[in-house]
Amino acid sequence: MKKLLLLLILFLSINVSAQTIGKTQTEQYKASFETAIDISQFMDYEGKQIPIQILKAGISDEMYEMYPELKEKRVGLGVANISMEYLENLNRFKFTEDKTEIKNRMVKQFQASQAGISENKLDGRGKINLAEYFVTIECYDYSVSEDETINLKDGVKNMMITRLGLQVRFTNAETGVVFGASGLGEAKTTRELTFLSDAAVDEMKFNQSTISIATKKALDIACARILDRMIKKGIFIK
Repeated sequence: MKKLLLLLILFLSINVSAQTIGKTQTEQYKASFETAIDISQFMDYEGKQIPIQILKAGISDEMYEMYPELKEKRVGLGVANISMEYLENLNRFKFTEDKTEIKNRMVKQFQASQAGISENKLDGRGKINLAEYFVTIECYDYSVSEDETINLKDGVKNMMITRLGLQVRFTNAETGVVFGASGLGEAKTTRELTFLSDAAVDEMKFNQSTISIATKKALDIACARILDRMIKKGIFIK
C-alpha cells in the first residue's frame, strides 16, 4: 500500500515543483551540563599521572530493564572497553587493579619470592600503587529516534539519531570528594532515496557503529568538564 502511494506521489510530481509534502521530526534538547566543551585543549599531556581504579563502567541492571535492546546489542561491553581506552589515551591516569583474584595472586608471588622458592625475586614492599580516585562510568540515558521528510522532487530523506548519556564520577579515595560530570553523545545516520527505489518503503536499519560514536562523544563532554575542574583545583597542570 505504501509503495502504491509513493508511485502516485511520483506521478503527481512530474508537473509539480519541488515541495515538501510530509515531515516527521522529534524535538531535540540538551541540558547545559550535557553540552560539549573542547576536549582538545586537554590532550597531549606530559605531566604527572594519577593512579585510579575503575569500579564500574557500562550499563546498570536498571537501564537494561528500561531498554532491553541495550542488552541485545551488547552495548555495556562496548561502553566499558571504550571508556578504559579513552581514559588511558588522556595520558593523565594510570590504572590500578580492582580484581581481588589478581591481587591475591600478586601477594602469593611476593610470598613465594620471600620464601626463596622462586628463581626470580619480586619485592612489592613500597611499590604497590593505591588508587587516589575511584571511577564509575554509568549510562543514564539511551534513545534512538527517526525523522523523515518526503519531498516531491528529491524523494524520501530519513535521519536516525542515536543518543547515549554517560555520567562519569571521580571519587577521592581519601576525602570522598566527588568530581562528577555528564555528557550526552549523538550519532546520526542519514538515508536519501528517490521514489524509484524499492528501499523507500523499507524501515531504516539501525547502525551498530552509532553506539561507539555516541559513547566517545559523551566521554568527550563529561571528561572535559571533569578535567577542567581538576585543573582549576590544582590537581593537574593544563
